[in-house]
Amino acid sequence: MNESFLHFIWKHRLFNVDELITTDGQLISVINPGQLNTDAGPDFFNARIKIGATIWAGNVEIHQKSSDWYRHKHEKDAAYDNVILHVVLDDDQQAINSKNEKLQTTVLNYPKYLEDNYRELLQSKKWIPCAGWFSENDLMEMRLWFHSLMIERLQQKTEEITDRLEQNKNDWNETFYQFLAKNFGLKTNAQPFEMLARAVPLNILGKHKSNLFQIEALLFGSAGLLNEELLGDDYFIALRKEYSFLYNKYKLKPIEGHLWKFLRLRPVNFPSIRIAQFAQLIHQSTALFSRLIEYERLSEIEKLFNVSASSYWDRHYRFNKSSANRKKQLGSSAIQNIIINTIVPFLFVYGEQHNQHHLKDRALDFLERIKPESNSIITNWNKMGVFPRSAFESQALIQLKNCYCKNKKCLNCHLGTKLVKRKTSGVI
Repeated sequence: MNESFLHFIWKHRLFNVDELITTDGQLISVINPGQLNTDAGPDFFNARIKIGATIWAGNVEIHQKSSDWYRHKHEKDAAYDNVILHVVLDDDQQAINSKNEKLQTTVLNYPKYLEDNYRELLQSKKWIPCAGWFSENDLMEMRLWFHSLMIERLQQKTEEITDRLEQNKNDWNETFYQFLAKNFGLKTNAQPFEMLARAVPLNILGKHKSNLFQIEALLFGSAGLLNEELLGDDYFIALRKEYSFLYNKYKLKPIEGHLWKFLRLRPVNFPSIRIAQFAQLIHQSTALFSRLIEYERLSEIEKLFNVSASSYWDRHYRFNKSSANRKKQLGSSAIQNIIINTIVPFLFVYGEQHNQHHLKDRALDFLERIKPESNSIITNWNKMGVFPRSAFESQALIQLKNCYCKNKKCLNCHLGTKLVKRKTSGVI
């Protein structure tokens, strides 16, 4: 069994209490198992343990073999000198700390069904490890966990935003612009769209804000999509000419055009259409991030993002390839995706950093008001009998699948821990 499982046994006191004795025969009573440490240092901090007649306060270290103490070089690390108990599965070597003191050691014993349940989860080939057992789960109890999952998901996105803010010298507008561009690329073209935003900083676009054609030239040119020789397309030729001037003026460094993916995308999601819509948004909006912070209603945000590509794209999905006449408007599902994955996280982190808790509450409220997402993960949850009622719940389910089920972190999952502890036999 891996050490994560042993941590789980210790944390939840699932060991055989009557068999908890030191290797020299003293009885052990766990008053407090301590706090699990996920960073460097001993596995559990601030434990309180009675060994024989003495109560000890300190840290606990857990290994599969006691010789792992030396394999991890703890005997040379003063951070481990306050370890009051060494918990192992196999006592194959006496552990000594940097003060040359022998550690009290105990061999951990626990009911076999705990290990059997956990091993069955680890070996599962199903969509989620506990799929065979999942129908027995209390969905109301599961929904109580959604809030923690959603906060956890937002905090992960917060870390990504704060890292980028640091890179951008705390420029909120530039950082928001980069993340918004990434979102416009959807999953398939997120990376090249983000690279495009870095290639054309917001302050350059701002200088041409009143001229949509110049914004398009800057974006399409820096996207590497104006490199072909397309005779007969006057719009394309004019964009190339304009970009040539702007390229030299700002010493731009375009990205490679081959990075953009068109294959297996619906035409309305082609990067050419998305870039044209993005250009229109830049053209129409002023102080975009500041306005979004002020908006209290979803309808205001949806109206702001109700943009269409310029008229050339009414009859095109790609340069020099005509199509049926259709206005290329940013759809409601695309706008909701932007709100969920860009606006909500930015409201949350801005509120957190500026101590404006109403913005954090507003971010969560927006998620509660948006209908649940429709994607392969949510479809599979539906098959399991779980139907999210809002984007708040669909985001929580995505977090559960991607960060717990996918990596088989069942011991960190509210549902998984119940399953591992289950005494009844049968296929999970």
